Amino acid sequence: MTSDLILAARMALRDFRAGELRVLGLALLLAVAALTSVSFFTDRVSRSVVSEANQLLGGDLRVAGDNPLPDAYIDEAQSRGLSAIRSWSFTSMALAADGAQLVGVKAVSDGYPLRGKLRIAPELNAPDADTRAIPEPGTVWLDERATSALRVRSGDTLSVGQLKLRVAAVLTFESDRGASFFAIVPRLMLNAADLPASGLIQEGSRISYRLHVAGEDAAVRAYAAWLKPQLARGQRVENVEEAQPEVRGALDRAQKFLRLAAMLAVVFAAVAVGLAARRYMQRHLDGCAVMRCLGATQARLTRLFLIEFVLVGLLACALGCVVGYATQFGVEALLAGLFATTLPQPGPTPVLYGFAVGMTLMLGFVWPQLLRLRRVSTLRVLRREWDDADVVSWGAYGFGLACLSALIVLMAGDLTLGAVVVGGFAAACGIYAAVAWGALALVARLRGGTAGGWRYGLASLTRRRVASTVQIAALGLGLTAVLLLVIVRGDLLDAWRNRLPVDAPNRFVLNIQPDQLDAVRAQFADAGLAPPQLLPMSRARLVALNGRAVSPDDYDDARAKRLVEREFNLSWDDHVQVGNRIVAGNWDAAQPAFSVEAGLARTLGIAPGDRLRFDIAGRQVEAVVGSLRELEWDSMNVNFFVVATPGVLEDFPASYITSFHLPATAAGFTNELVARFPNLTAVDVDAVVRQFRALMDQLSAAVSVVFGFALLAGVVVLLAAIESTHDERRFELAVLRTLGARDRQLRASLAAEFAILGALAGVLAAFGALVLTMLLARQAFQLPYLPSAGLPLAGVAFSVLAVLAAGMLGLRGALKAPALTSLRAL
Repeated sequence: MTSDLILAARMALRDFRAGELRVLGLALLLAVAALTSVSFFTDRVSRSVVSEANQLLGGDLRVAGDNPLPDAYIDEAQSRGLSAIRSWSFTSMALAADGAQLVGVKAVSDGYPLRGKLRIAPELNAPDADTRAIPEPGTVWLDERATSALRVRSGDTLSVGQLKLRVAAVLTFESDRGASFFAIVPRLMLNAADLPASGLIQEGSRISYRLHVAGEDAAVRAYAAWLKPQLARGQRVENVEEAQPEVRGALDRAQKFLRLAAMLAVVFAAVAVGLAARRYMQRHLDGCAVMRCLGATQARLTRLFLIEFVLVGLLACALGCVVGYATQFGVEALLAGLFATTLPQPGPTPVLYGFAVGMTLMLGFVWPQLLRLRRVSTLRVLRREWDDADVVSWGAYGFGLACLSALIVLMAGDLTLGAVVVGGFAAACGIYAAVAWGALALVARLRGGTAGGWRYGLASLTRRRVASTVQIAALGLGLTAVLLLVIVRGDLLDAWRNRLPVDAPNRFVLNIQPDQLDAVRAQFADAGLAPPQLLPMSRARLVALNGRAVSPDDYDDARAKRLVEREFNLSWDDHVQVGNRIVAGNWDAAQPAFSVEAGLARTLGIAPGDRLRFDIAGRQVEAVVGSLRELEWDSMNVNFFVVATPGVLEDFPASYITSFHLPATAAGFTNELVARFPNLTAVDVDAVVRQFRALMDQLSAAVSVVFGFALLAGVVVLLAAIESTHDERRFELAVLRTLGARDRQLRASLAAEFAILGALAGVLAAFGALVLTMLLARQAFQLPYLPSAGLPLAGVAFSVLAVLAAGMLGLRGALKAPALTSLRAL
C-alpha cells in the first residue's frame, strides 16, 4: 500500500507538470472556493447571532407590538425579579436651522439597554466611549449620518414634532440596531419622558412598542411561558433564537443569492471536471494497456489512479478552502453596513463541508473514467479498438449526476429550489445537445459547397460528431453564464431604472390630520404646486373572514401568516384610485363594499362575495368584498391593500396621506411644510431609493464576488471543452503535415473549425441567456423587458473570438512542431 501511495504521488506530480490535471484541479478549486466563501460567511453570521443575540434584543427577551403593551406585562416581569424597560421606535422629521431630515426615532427609558451597550462621542469624528446613560430630558443624541445630514453640532437645537431638543452627543453605536428600513435611515435617540409632549403619538401613527426583559435564564423562560398565552394580535415574543428577525430576513435573502452563485460555480465546475477527466482517460489508455501487459491487475490500476485523484482532490480542496476563507472577508467588508457587531471567527464546519463537496464532485465525475481505465485490454498495445468499456461506465455516469444533484439540493437548503436548479440544468444540457446535434447534421450538408479551410474544418467537426456535440453544449452552458453575468444583468437594471416616468411622485407626506386638510391644500397652492390628492387612511386588523375568526394558524404559507398578523392601511374613495385596475367583481360606489388587492386575495383565499371584518381602534366594521384590484406598486403613487366604497369607513378615526412630484426648483417646500405642521412625516422618496440602492449595491457587490467564481468556472468549462479534443487534432495535424499540408492550410482549417464551434455555441448561449432573462424579468421582477437586438450578435461575436483565441493558442505548439515529433508524442 505504501508503494502504491508513493507511485500514485509520483504519477500525480508528473501529470500535473505535463498539464494533464491543471484544468481539472482549477475547476475543483473554484467550486470549493465559491462554496466555502459562502459557508465561512454564513457560519460567522450564525455564530454572531447566537453569541450576540441578547445584545440584539437589548435584553434576554423582547416583547414587540404595533399597539401599546399592557402595564401588566411589566408588573408580572418585576414580580418575578426581572428587569423590564420600554422603548418606542418610529420615523419622523427632524428640523434644524439648515434643513430637515427623515430620521428613525427611538425613545428609551432609564436602564436602556438591559443587555449590550451604547457608545457616544462629544462631536462628529471625535473619539467615542461606552456609556450606561441615556439622553437627558430635553436633549437628543444623533448618529453620524443624522449629524452630517442636518449639519448640527453639540449644543445646537433641532425640532422633532412639537419638541425643541438640544443636541448633546453623537451616537456611534447601539447594539440592538436592526437591518430594517427603520435602521437604514439616520437615527435619533431621545428620552421617553419627552415623548408625550412631542405630539407625534396620534391616531394612525406607526409606532413599534417594545418591552425589554432581562434576568436569570430560568426566570426569563418562565416569564416567556406565562406571557405567550397573554399576547394579543400584533404582539410577539422575540427570544435569543429569534433575535432581530429583520436581520435574519435580510441576511437569509443575501445568503440565498450567495448560495445560488456558489451552486452555479459548482455546476460548471462539474462540467469542467467531467470533460477534463474524459481527456485524462483518453490520454492514459495506452499507458494502462502497457501496465496491464507488464502484470498490473485491474485492482491495482484502479487503486493507483484513485489514490492519484484523491491526492489531487485533497490539494485542490485545501487551496479552495484557503481562497474561500480569504474571499469571505471581502464579502463581509461589502456587507459591513448590515452588522452591528464584529463577526466572530468561523468554526471548522465550512472546511469539512468544502472537502466533502469537493471530493464528492471529484470522485463522482472521475469514477466513470476510472472504470474505463481499469477495463482497458492488453490488446490495445497492438490495436486501438476499445468498444466494450463504453457500456460499463454509463451507470457510473448516472452515479456522478446523482452526486451532483444531491450536492445542489444540499447547497440550496431547499428541496424545491434545488430541484428547479437540477431540472433547469438538465433541461439546458438536453436542449443544447439536441440543437447542437441537429446543427452539425445541417452543417454536414453544407460541406460540399465549401472549399479550402472551411471544407476541412466542417469535415473535422462532422467526423467527431459526438465529441463536437459535447463541446458545443458545454461551451454553450459556459457562455450562457458569461452573458448572463456580464451583459444581461445590466439590461435588467436599465429596464428597472427607466420604468418610472420623469414626473413620478418623489415625496410622500403622512400623518395629516383631518383638521389640517384645508391648510395643507392652501400651502400647496401658495407654493404653485398642483393640488394634492389627500387620501384617508385607517389602521385596521383583519379579524374575521365570512364570519369565522382569522388566525395565523389557519394558513401554512409564511407570507399569509405575516399578513394576518399585521395591521393594514385601509382607505375609502368614490372611484377607483389612480394605478388600480379591477380584475374581478365590479366597483359600485353606491354599494358599501371592500375592494381587495388581488395578490393579497390570492394569499389569504379571498374572493368577491366574501365578507371581511376589521378591527379599527377597538371598533369593528364588516362589509362584502365587491371587487379585486391589481396595483402598480412601483408607480410611487399611494396604494392600499383594501379600499372601501363610500358608507363603510367614514365614521372611523383616520389620518391622511399624499404623494406628489416636487420639482428641483421648489426643493425647500417640504421643509416649510414640516416647519408649519411638525406632526407631519415627509418622506423624500429619492433619498430613500438612494439609501436602498446603496444597500442593494452592497448585496449586489457581495453576490458578484461569489458570481466571479461562477464566471471563472464558465471560462474553465470553455477551456476544458476545447482541450477535450486537442489530442485528436494534434494527431490529425501531424498526419496532414506528413501528407504535405502547409501551415497556412492547417491554420485555416483549425480557424474554420473553431469559428463554427464558437458560432454554434454563441447562438445557443445568446438565445439561452435571452430566454432566462425574459423569464426573470417577467416572473421575478415583473419588468417589461425588451432584449437588446444586438445581444445575439454580441454573444456570437464574443463566443467566436473566445473559442478561436483559446483553440489556436492551445494548439500553437502542435502547429510549430515537426510532424515526426507530434506522431512520436502521440
